[in-house]
Amino acid sequence: MSNKSDQAFRTISEVAEFLDLPQHVLRFWETKFRQVSPLKRGGGRRYYRPQDVELLSRIKSLLHTEGYTIKGVQRMLGQGGVKNLPPASVVIAKAEEGAEARPALNLEAQDLSSIVTELEDISTLLKQASAD
Repeated sequence: MSNKSDQAFRTISEVAEFLDLPQHVLRFWETKFRQVSPLKRGGGRRYYRPQDVELLSRIKSLLHTEGYTIKGVQRMLGQGGVKNLPPASVVIAKAEEGAEARPALNLEAQDLSSIVTELEDISTLLKQASAD
């Protein structure tokens, strides 16, 4: 990121560059995840603590790699707070494995497809029964 200490505060531009995200995404996430709360100084300048950067990294991995929705991550944070999120290293490791992170998503899609098919069959049966 830079030559700063690991415990140093970071500006929004430094965090955006580190996470490879536009600055407006970080500002948007502040509105969606109350746990993301950088310090704001005069003129509204944001300064992110190391734990803020870690949390943002975890959120990014969950949203962009694991396929969670914003509401899904909000639910995870609401149920157990930041401690409920998997460590960024685990999320990143799963992302690097690539193929292993995707089957769970595909399995869910297959399950949903199966449910939709069953519901369509039930709908057909109900239409037939009401026609009789």
